Amino acid sequence: MESTINMTAVFVADYIGVLFLSIVLLTKGWNLPTRRKESIILCVLISATLFDCAIDPFVFLVDGKPGMFNRMVGLLGNSALYIYNLIVGTGMLALIVMHINKSISRFQYVVVWIITIMESVLLLINFFYPIVFSIDENNVYKRGPGYAVYIIAAFYLLGYALFVYGIAKFRDDSVRYFPVWEFVIPISLGVTIQTAFYGLSVQPVSFAVAFCVLLISLQNECIFIDKLTGVYNRYELEKILRQYSGRRIKRIGAIMIDMNDFKSINDNYSHEEGDNALVAVANILTEVIQNKGTIIRYAGDEFVVIISKAGEESLKNCCEGICRKMEEYNATSDKPYKLSAALGSDVFELGGEKGTDFLTRIDRLMYENKREYYTMHDRRNISRGNT
Repeated sequence: MESTINMTAVFVADYIGVLFLSIVLLTKGWNLPTRRKESIILCVLISATLFDCAIDPFVFLVDGKPGMFNRMVGLLGNSALYIYNLIVGTGMLALIVMHINKSISRFQYVVVWIITIMESVLLLINFFYPIVFSIDENNVYKRGPGYAVYIIAAFYLLGYALFVYGIAKFRDDSVRYFPVWEFVIPISLGVTIQTAFYGLSVQPVSFAVAFCVLLISLQNECIFIDKLTGVYNRYELEKILRQYSGRRIKRIGAIMIDMNDFKSINDNYSHEEGDNALVAVANILTEVIQNKGTIIRYAGDEFVVIISKAGEESLKNCCEGICRKMEEYNATSDKPYKLSAALGSDVFELGGEKGTDFLTRIDRLMYENKREYYTMHDRRNISRGNT
């Protein structure tokens, strides 16, 4: 049976994707500073997409060709493509949720596992009873009723990822460097077009384009990321202040955090251990704040947290959460020192041309808290130079 598929177009489209993704892998464009888990997920997704682009044209090539070999290539190849859709769908959701919320909730784990088990079982059944797809007597691939399950699951995962992004965007604008819709759109278009017009191989290359867009966004974000701690750097704070300058008044909450006895950690246990302490504090702040605000390494051992639309009660809860998490860390850590920090916080009506006034205010409040700490710990004459 002669195929009506334009194989030249299929090979060109898929191997453009192979070229893009090979460059990304070889140059380690997936490797994000201080974000090991996200980097691993990205590497797996890009590798799986490269594999998808590589085998997709051969699945088309054997379609309608006689012989047991072609039949087995069609059966195993199409099964692999369905497995890829499962991997990339759940993996993309995991990456987006982890990047935005810094963790994956139990509900999200359950959703991913349900979809994974359901689609895997359908593929196993398909080897014995062609419910997802079939290879007929002429070795022609045909979609079955189970195909709809994969399409519905794909759009559910994409829609849920957009929902998570939308909630985070509403709460705080710190996800602006991670525009989820920019790489969800190519994927959605590719799935829709290939579903509607079988024979057009656009889905694999649409995934390749989406990952290239995703990596550009993440690498752009890294410009504003502190390389040691993984939170935002001072450039991000300056950008936030410029955004508020000259605009209408907006209510924000702000916290200044300065580590106590940080100099003694460096002096007594090495600067490397001091770096470890900074990373631990940044991780605690990330765990407490999550996507409610923006965490910034301000200078040395000082951090600033900006929380949009914060009230006094929510700000108080954040400060208490930070102190509680530090106590939990000290109780379980085997470090020879204890983490401690002075905090200064307040709610501001920020806008106009006085964008830096709130920093002076929370800095003063923080140093009042620091003096109280050192009074309790028999320290005197504390100044900015010896903290």
